[in-house]
Amino acid sequence: MSEPNRKGAKADRSGKHSDDGVCRVLVVDDSAVARGIVTRTLDEEPGIRVEASAPNGLMALKAVGTHDIDVVVLDIEMPALDGMAALPRLLAANPNLKIIMVSSASQTDADIALKAMALGAVDYIPKPSTGLGGAESFREELIAKVKAHSAPGKLSPAARKPERPPKPVAVPAAPAKTGRPSARKKTIRPDVIAIGSSTGGPQALAEVLKELDRSVRQPILITQHMPATFTALLAEHMSRYSGREAAEAREGEVLAPGRIYIAPGGKHLIVEQRAAGGVMISLDDGPPENSCKPAVDPMLRSLARIYKERLLVVILTGMGCDGLKGCEEVVAEGGTVLVQDQETSVVWGMPGAVAQAGFSHEILPLTQIGSAIARIAGGDGR
Repeated sequence: MSEPNRKGAKADRSGKHSDDGVCRVLVVDDSAVARGIVTRTLDEEPGIRVEASAPNGLMALKAVGTHDIDVVVLDIEMPALDGMAALPRLLAANPNLKIIMVSSASQTDADIALKAMALGAVDYIPKPSTGLGGAESFREELIAKVKAHSAPGKLSPAARKPERPPKPVAVPAAPAKTGRPSARKKTIRPDVIAIGSSTGGPQALAEVLKELDRSVRQPILITQHMPATFTALLAEHMSRYSGREAAEAREGEVLAPGRIYIAPGGKHLIVEQRAAGGVMISLDDGPPENSCKPAVDPMLRSLARIYKERLLVVILTGMGCDGLKGCEEVVAEGGTVLVQDQETSVVWGMPGAVAQAGFSHEILPLTQIGSAIARIAGGDGR
């Protein structure tokens, strides 16, 4: 049976909890040690309470039926009913659940985690190879992602600790708040397309790329916040979804039409102008930016300096504000920026930061971004 956490619990006759302002979590892992570490980590954070824990998917299904749960932290490998088998059944029992997959960083588990997100999981967290006990970065990521996926209004402002939105900055061509590009900016057909994404990004990338018209032949550079094993598999998935050649970017390769380049985990993807002509990829092993490596900002800065007004940038769903400073430089150089809207974003952190700062020329639902890219990049830019 599931293991309830009785800390501060107030239940009604149905067994469901009625107090507000708390994100209620179900932890599912066959390791009692892992359950304990995850439970303690989350319970110590204001605004979060582990409502129950379970050693396998079957017990998780029972817990969802008896507890009011917002977020499920779900391990992949478990006896009786593993995470992949439990995932669709949990969502069938409660379609509003936000399920975060937890897996090792092995290639097999990374592939499974990406497939889980295609089936409805909202996010993933790779387990550190050194174990959970001393992995501070794992605990920080766990807390951040649980907060990001909590139901609107569940966490108080103090518990959420949001980043202060940047003050609007005047830019040479004032972007439109939504819809078509500002009339004051003539959109020029780009020579290259850059996409930045994080939380919810794999699903969003798949949606954009599979809908992208074949007339779009510009190189596409993508920075998605992911560890190394995941980015190689992401490239394979993007090849299947898009029908285009996608791969992790390699040091020194020259950008080619119709290719998709994925920033490899642990390296920033930047570009440099070659003396012999053409633009080549350089993988930067410098420090993280915005707590991310790869980060979107280094990629955008390097592209803006070379391509200037012939650069199209798309910022998709993601936590934090990575991409904001890069977009500022893109707009200053005359490039064009599209961002995903709040309604279709898993987390409106990255696109929201760019929009609130005034650097977006269009704010679009996910389903319209592919056609917008085709309109701008596939024709004459009008």
